[in-house]
Amino acid sequence: MLTRIGLNTQPNESLIDVTEQVKQIVHQSGVDEGICVLVVPHTTAGITLNSIMDRATLDDLKNEVRRLVPTRVDFEHIYDTPADAAGHIKSTLVGANLSLIITKGELLLGGSQGILFFEFDGPRAREIVVRILCEK
Repeated sequence: MLTRIGLNTQPNESLIDVTEQVKQIVHQSGVDEGICVLVVPHTTAGITLNSIMDRATLDDLKNEVRRLVPTRVDFEHIYDTPADAAGHIKSTLVGANLSLIITKGELLLGGSQGILFFEFDGPRAREIVVRILCEK
């Protein structure tokens, strides 16, 4: 089963909790045991797992990624904008895919874990491609 989650992101950088959308897709698939693969087909966006218990965690994640890779004009590959060049590097650091276990019809996540979509060069129309694989 292949599904897409559409997102419209805010200007600059944003972090969006997509946990419930992915859980709903898993539930609708009817798969009891399997794998959920999430792919972000964009070069200035990413996806990760982290705590969603405290809103400040999301702010810290955004701030630290921005600190590690600041937007600057001395990148070699500035085709579009400096933010676009920085976004390519941030996407590589964060990653553009996740594979999650489905067991007993549910995603296997830790108690505070959530699925977070990172935007590094918004605003943009984005998508997450979701593939559900069933264990035979």
